[in-house]
Amino acid sequence: MKRDLLRLVDLTRDEANAVFALATEIKTALRSGKPRPLLAGKTLAMIFEKPSLRTRVSFETGMFQLGGHAIYLAPWDIRLGERETVADVARNLARVVDMIVARTFRHAVLVELAAQSKIPVINGLTDLHHPCQVLADLFTLVEHRRKLDEIKVAFIGDGNNLVHSWMEAAVLFPFTFAVACPTGYEPNTGLVAECQARGAKIEVTTSVTDAVRSADVLYTDVWTSMGQEEETAVRRDVFAGYQINEDVLRHAAKDALVMHCLPAHRGEEITDAVIEGRQSIIFDQAENRLHLQKALMAWLARESGK
Repeated sequence: MKRDLLRLVDLTRDEANAVFALATEIKTALRSGKPRPLLAGKTLAMIFEKPSLRTRVSFETGMFQLGGHAIYLAPWDIRLGERETVADVARNLARVVDMIVARTFRHAVLVELAAQSKIPVINGLTDLHHPCQVLADLFTLVEHRRKLDEIKVAFIGDGNNLVHSWMEAAVLFPFTFAVACPTGYEPNTGLVAECQARGAKIEVTTSVTDAVRSADVLYTDVWTSMGQEEETAVRRDVFAGYQINEDVLRHAAKDALVMHCLPAHRGEEITDAVIEGRQSIIFDQAENRLHLQKALMAWLARESGK
């Protein structure tokens, strides 16, 4: 039976740990110059409706390093649901390639793509979820010797797709997840309730100080995501008090780590001093997209019998 990763809760805790272990093995092998052609002869189709730096480069490089080949399909190459139906795209690709990663605006498009495809489909980001980013973040925290069951993660900013995936991570690993956002910019209430019903410890507040108090990890993202550009000026005003800076850091645990999924708008949601400070592991996160996604692709291929 084929496996997909559309949401983080598509994995169990044990499966996530298995992917982390494989990522460690793959990362160690790469750094020691030992090839790991786990996907030799395999092809990945990369469907992108949105711009990308880290997601595209890490998947494309990762597939190459695993012995396979990646094909980048830009928005104008396919025009999902316009030139062809999503179902027809999925069924055609499934007869030619071995795996699909898709970055779409609407999560429903990704769900249909996976439902109509007989090969694994990976969420490269949608309006509702960003599971690959958060898996790489969790892997990074494990590398920095943070026990996922015991930490408090504080997110400052918009209750967006990244926050949704962090809430689902709190279903798998019982850490506390606190999100501070302005009124009207909270995460999806239905998803909050769903995750809490499954045991996640989630706190939603408008107070940055309350969210970061004693936090082990401080996390942020841009105030304006792709597709929201017309809201940029309004959001700058609304989110003006939702910045990770040195004053905010003082309310967190003394050894708190700082994370950002990038790209960063320096001076808005986070300051230069914090990005470049000793507590920042932001570029470790960025690198680990490569290692984690290589492990994820190899794991999904194995689990799907591909």
